[in-house]
Amino acid sequence: MTRQEIEVRIYDIFRDQFEIENPGPDEDLREVHGFDSIDAIELLIEIEKLLQVQLDQETKKDAMTRIRTINGICDYVEEFLPSTRVAGAGK
Repeated sequence: MTRQEIEVRIYDIFRDQFEIENPGPDEDLREVHGFDSIDAIELLIEIEKLLQVQLDQETKKDAMTRIRTINGICDYVEEFLPSTRVAGAGK
């Protein structure tokens, strides 16, 4: 999945699940859009669906600290994808 595909999917999630239209890529979602911890948990569920994995508790805790901007979310997803591919390689 490319960065552009990730961004499109994340923006779709924000529009469909949170009714937030086109937040700026570096806007603080909590300050500008009132995105709270419950929203972040719902977003993590959507990220799990996107990645087709179940995130462990440590990974979710890490994500909770990083879910502040669209760019941060996309960075997080992008970082997670290679580890998913490597984990299944050669097995």
